[in-house]
Amino acid sequence: MLAGRPPAAAACRGGAGARLPAEGPALALPAEGGARLGLLPSAPHPAWAPGWWRLAVASGMRLRLLLLLAACWGRGALCGSPPGPAVHSLRGSWWLGNGNGSVVLRGEVPGCVHTALLRQGLIQDPYYRFNDLAYRWISLDNWTYSRTFKAPFDVSKWQKVNLVFEGVDTVAQILINNVTVGRTDNMFNRYSFDITSVIKEVNFIEVRFLSAISYAAEQSRSHRAYSVPPQCPPPVQKGECHVNFIRKEQCSFSWDWGPSFPTQGIWKDVRIEAYNLCHLIYFTLTPSYVKSAQQWSLEIESVFDVVSSKPVVGLVTVNIPKLQTQQTYTTELPPGEGRIVLLVNINKSATVQTWWPSGHGNQTGYDMTTTFNMGARYKIEKFSKAYFRTVELVEEPIPGSRGLSFYFRINGLPIFIKGSNWIPADSFQDRVSSDMLKLILQSTVDANMNALRVWGGGVYEQDEFYDICDELGIMIWQDFMFACALYPTDQNYLESVRAEVTHQVKRLKSHPCIILWSGNNENEAAVAGNWFSIPHAEMKVYFKDYVTLYVKNIREIVLAEDKSRPYITSSPTNGKESVKEGWLSQNPYDTHYGDTHFYDYFSDCWNWTVYPKTRFASEYGFQSWPSFSTLEKVSSTEDWSYTSHFSLHRQHHAAGNDQMLHQAGLHFKLPQNTDPLKRFKDTIYLTQVMQAQCIKAETEFYRRSRSEITNGEGHTMGSLYWQLNDIWQAPSWASLEYGGKWKMLHYFAQHFFAPLLPVGYEDDGVLHIYGVSDLHSDCELTLQVRVHQWSSMEPVCTLAKEGVTLKAGSAAPIYKEPVNDLLKRCGNCTRQSCVVTFYLMGKGDLHSPGNSHFLSSLKDAVGLEKAQLSATISQQGDLYTFVLQTTAITPFVWLDVGNIPGRFNDNGFLMTEKRKVVVFYPWEPIHIEELKKSLSLTSLMDIY
Repeated sequence: MLAGRPPAAAACRGGAGARLPAEGPALALPAEGGARLGLLPSAPHPAWAPGWWRLAVASGMRLRLLLLLAACWGRGALCGSPPGPAVHSLRGSWWLGNGNGSVVLRGEVPGCVHTALLRQGLIQDPYYRFNDLAYRWISLDNWTYSRTFKAPFDVSKWQKVNLVFEGVDTVAQILINNVTVGRTDNMFNRYSFDITSVIKEVNFIEVRFLSAISYAAEQSRSHRAYSVPPQCPPPVQKGECHVNFIRKEQCSFSWDWGPSFPTQGIWKDVRIEAYNLCHLIYFTLTPSYVKSAQQWSLEIESVFDVVSSKPVVGLVTVNIPKLQTQQTYTTELPPGEGRIVLLVNINKSATVQTWWPSGHGNQTGYDMTTTFNMGARYKIEKFSKAYFRTVELVEEPIPGSRGLSFYFRINGLPIFIKGSNWIPADSFQDRVSSDMLKLILQSTVDANMNALRVWGGGVYEQDEFYDICDELGIMIWQDFMFACALYPTDQNYLESVRAEVTHQVKRLKSHPCIILWSGNNENEAAVAGNWFSIPHAEMKVYFKDYVTLYVKNIREIVLAEDKSRPYITSSPTNGKESVKEGWLSQNPYDTHYGDTHFYDYFSDCWNWTVYPKTRFASEYGFQSWPSFSTLEKVSSTEDWSYTSHFSLHRQHHAAGNDQMLHQAGLHFKLPQNTDPLKRFKDTIYLTQVMQAQCIKAETEFYRRSRSEITNGEGHTMGSLYWQLNDIWQAPSWASLEYGGKWKMLHYFAQHFFAPLLPVGYEDDGVLHIYGVSDLHSDCELTLQVRVHQWSSMEPVCTLAKEGVTLKAGSAAPIYKEPVNDLLKRCGNCTRQSCVVTFYLMGKGDLHSPGNSHFLSSLKDAVGLEKAQLSATISQQGDLYTFVLQTTAITPFVWLDVGNIPGRFNDNGFLMTEKRKVVVFYPWEPIHIEELKKSLSLTSLMDIY
């Protein structure tokens, strides 16, 4: 945007006001309105009077500067202002009561009604057994939060006093001293209410909530022109209706992996802000790189509320010490809301270290101080981290294929996206702690993931979530909060959405981790595929609504607010092809364009030919049950069977329990133990084996499809399985259980997302092995292939193929042999009696994890015997070493330490050697005796 311009450029953001002359030409930055800004070369010192005086003298403009500043001071815009602003949080204990006053208690803010009732002992754990149904009354009632507070300052000394809510859930009337100061109807918006005329020395505040269920139903009833489906979730989800009519966490009305808990509460900070002159509301940083100038720039946007009746003139100094960059600017803000946009050109002599995704480099950030001197006594200092990275979504023709590519280039490097999909970590957001976020996100990186998709049916996550992702290098595909539904487009709804989107983009766009904005989850597919059986003659209105909401509103706001990262209207989408077709493609699942979602619970998941050879797999998955130790906390002894009322109640996906057994039964014998509890535990274990093996097969297919085009399909550049985390203790597609415990799938992900990986598969009786590399340089490798008989710990034959060259960032075939030839070469092997393992080795520490290929279903395996498994545990500092020993080849060895929080460095593995060392990383201090007592060892033959 500013290529080739000298540092002395000027940015104008509308509004009246003078601009100080500068050395060199001025340049106007386009904007919709806001403050004008004069830009001058860097001052030698951040202290504004002496530095600016010397600068004025040096530039021959001393007199004009003096006259302008004198004129501003004369108008009284800058002088005599007390320091500020004054901020007073209203966090803490409030009174909480239901509609008829029969329930009154203390409740914490931030918080919600459910957790307040739980803390006071008035209800059990909402997740216990059937309490999601038993406590439905809580969400149907109308609750009020109230408290008194003393004004922490002399109100008369401030020009403006605001009541600010960072998050209200959801529909509420706000009163101070019995005067209504505002209303809320959007969980995702920030609300600021002017209370200057009503605040007193001692004040009474009320937040009167209306049931989200009642509000959504009323909004649906009042939308008389035409229906906006779906009306209600499927009965198996046991949820509430009309969630698409309220701007609230969509899955709080239920989903196929979560309960219905439509909360009410003040879920984020609430505070009083008092200020004179002006107040900083938003502060954002956006990096850009100008190739022609070979220079990084930083666009700094600041949004102010100016309460002065006259324009406010001031100085802004930006200082990034480690980049030897310091620049100072003059500003003039008109009364009202003003926007300042500064362009900081980074010193060319400084070496800028870019931010990289995990596995591709460091996540370097630079400390930056921005000082706003808005008058002699009014100073605002903003301390922030500046990150530098570029992101491109590349959609361009591919030789040998119709359609377009769909991949991300970070800092000019094509990156294969490896990760999963994020859902809310709890039904009650005040229970999502910093520790919980750190634990789950660290587990993401520990499994070799570099990306997460924040799914559009949950919430825009808290600031700390994105801060941690910045620090860990986790790229974020950020959906806007619309999912699996059509939505109204009346004026009030659109105004609420516009405020929501504007706020969230301003709040989040400084984060380098966010690489994409996406308008919704699956709504293009819902319209194109007519999920809701709308008569063809009536479809035109829904086409129009779709374009109105996601294109004419959300997209326009995103493009105006953030030009630094791409926007797509939906997921899945055909990207540019969808745009070409009027934003709604006839087939959003076309593998030649965009991204795809794919689920198939009936075909054999080991059969790679059922999977779409897509450009980008953004959703795919299989269910499993969480471990018994996780379920035990929310269940009773009569619940501990696969067919219990509890097990059926907890399953929110139609026929989900049967589908798991069907898929498992294709390759494994189902548990038949006569002890019901043992059979339940065995079934849980087997569903986790099945899930891990299925998603391994599918993910490895996507990874090996990276570099090839077959029949016009391929160049797959992303795999985000569904889903990463759980919202409660239930069967789901997650690889992390509620609380963070790793399922077998998550341990498998650590391997199938490894930066260097051999992938084996069969095609027409031929065994193929591909080498997959996310490394930045070519490497010379040795492929080692072993064939084991199930009945023997010694390999019957070993092949070492040296001189395997694998190009950086590629997937390529490195081995090929008919299975029958391999078996003949290896003596007495048959498909049923033998298994193939393989791994890659390079120089030094370079190696891949081991991988395997089953030549037959394990239910047909010959020679497998029940091994004697044992473990010896020792402590080494904060870690614990488990030395495992086995008497036979053992598939899917599973170490479980119950409720002890932590993870192993490997688990669920095929053990082909007599001895294996596994390390346990505890998440809390523990005693070795606890580990010994809690440990259980399970393998496939233990469940038969």
